[in-house]
Amino acid sequence: MIKLSELPKDVQEAVAATRLKVAELHAELPANGLVVWTAGNVSERVPGADLFVIKPSGVRYDELSADVMVVCTMDGEKIEDGTPDHLSPSSDTAAHAYVYRHMPEVGGVVHTHSTYATAFAAVHRPIPCVLTMMGDEFGGEIPVGPFAIIGDDSIGRGIVETLKDSRSPAVLMANHGPFTIGRDAVAAVKAAVMVEEVARTVAAAQSLGDPVPIEQRHIDSLYDRYQNVYGQKS
Repeated sequence: MIKLSELPKDVQEAVAATRLKVAELHAELPANGLVVWTAGNVSERVPGADLFVIKPSGVRYDELSADVMVVCTMDGEKIEDGTPDHLSPSSDTAAHAYVYRHMPEVGGVVHTHSTYATAFAAVHRPIPCVLTMMGDEFGGEIPVGPFAIIGDDSIGRGIVETLKDSRSPAVLMANHGPFTIGRDAVAAVKAAVMVEEVARTVAAAQSLGDPVPIEQRHIDSLYDRYQNVYGQKS
């Protein structure tokens, strides 16, 4: 087994920084109403190493801290990271690991059971692109991924297969809930917050009538502006 204490000093420092970041980002999930009790998880790649950090399984959010974040290999195996042996990684670890192995551009993965996005997943219905915010953030509809059982990399395969030809950083895994990806964990958490926001708005719009889709040319324009022009540039 890989021992954190035997890794190069710069890797140990990167692991420590990533554990702190991931621990702090978990607070955003309950703060934004995206999870209850112990559900959901955030992970992030460790810069410069074939490792990632993820939430421990079944631990309440108010008990999370950097020192209980679990460090895993890209195969989803826990390393000897200083956490107690009984502290196993999230039950979704195999899915996160599969995404990292097959989508090298992804640096962060988030899973929630947020109410409205999960409702769309329950009826196997994509969220249609009827809001300019969706054009900006998702570049089109938010797709539905296949049904898959927790425990192996089936969910990860579904995420990768569904998103490989999509601009969306979010997928609604059927009967399960949203998974989001990003260049880092911050971007993936933002996508998780935004997918619930648009799901709630679209559900409200559907209760009033038939939401009007945005033309593809306008979606493309919105996406390009938001991704390449909007905000402050360094």
